[in-house]
Amino acid sequence: MPDILGLLMWPIKWVLEAILAGAHFGLEALGMDPFSGLVWVLSIASLTLVVRTAMIPLTVRQILSSRKALEVAPEIKKIQDKYRGKKDQFSREAMQRETMEAYRKAGTNPFASCLPLLVQMPIFFGLVTVLQTANRGEAGVGFMGVSLAEQFQQASLFDAVPLNMTMQHGFEQGNVAVIATSIVMTLIMVATQFYTQLQIMSKNQTPAMKESPMYKQQRIILYVIPVFLLISAWAFPIATMFYWLVSNIYTLIQQLIIISKLPNPGSDAALAREARMARKRQRQGLPAEGSESTTTTEVEETPVIVNTQRQQPKRKGTKAQRDGGPK
Repeated sequence: MPDILGLLMWPIKWVLEAILAGAHFGLEALGMDPFSGLVWVLSIASLTLVVRTAMIPLTVRQILSSRKALEVAPEIKKIQDKYRGKKDQFSREAMQRETMEAYRKAGTNPFASCLPLLVQMPIFFGLVTVLQTANRGEAGVGFMGVSLAEQFQQASLFDAVPLNMTMQHGFEQGNVAVIATSIVMTLIMVATQFYTQLQIMSKNQTPAMKESPMYKQQRIILYVIPVFLLISAWAFPIATMFYWLVSNIYTLIQQLIIISKLPNPGSDAALAREARMARKRQRQGLPAEGSESTTTTEVEETPVIVNTQRQQPKRKGTKAQRDGGPK
């Protein structure tokens, strides 16, 4: 029976190996030691930046979906109020059906905010598989040959923290450096993840959004992800932890930019942005947005028509007088 999961993961691992090996080769070309743990950390960081940058379209789609979810939030609230207190199976199914229909008409779904995370999961596990294969000294599916695998086997930070070790190995072998490094990295990962999600929930949500099911899902993610990071820190090698660390920092910076520049309309972040823009215009001496300027007036000019025809001189008297008659 063919390995279906292996077939599905093969193209992901091939791309990951290509980026990882390319970054490693580039750093080696710059004169860095290919066996150094720092080279592998920088290679993994480069891989993370490439992956996250490639996911920017998904992030934009997530933002647009959140905007649409904001628009449909009042209707979702009405559906919840309609079935409030009804616990029977028929009512629950009807509420779920009407809720999904409302999201469908709006062109979004309640799980759109989880899309970047769902995409990252196979990438993370693909990286784990690639590094596990390298740790056994075996060639990967593409660019990770045996020589690169041997270099990864010997790579360590400060000659004290092997990148292929886990926190569990550190406790089993009494390696204080591995334990301390794992704990510090885990604390940073949890802190950045928690702060990022907290900023989204506290600053970039409208009152209507806070009543929607999406907000409840975000509250769950706020506490679920740190638990997952704690488990991964215990079970996965330190090298893969650097992927999550750099990814979390990338996400934090990205969300701070989004909240500052493209906040959800009606959220606290949007009100703060409007206040900043008003202060900026005031410093520049410009009128506030939406106000009519009193410093300029419109002058309506009436065009002057100039008669270009030559006027004939007036002749005195009647025609008879001019002909010699009595004057």
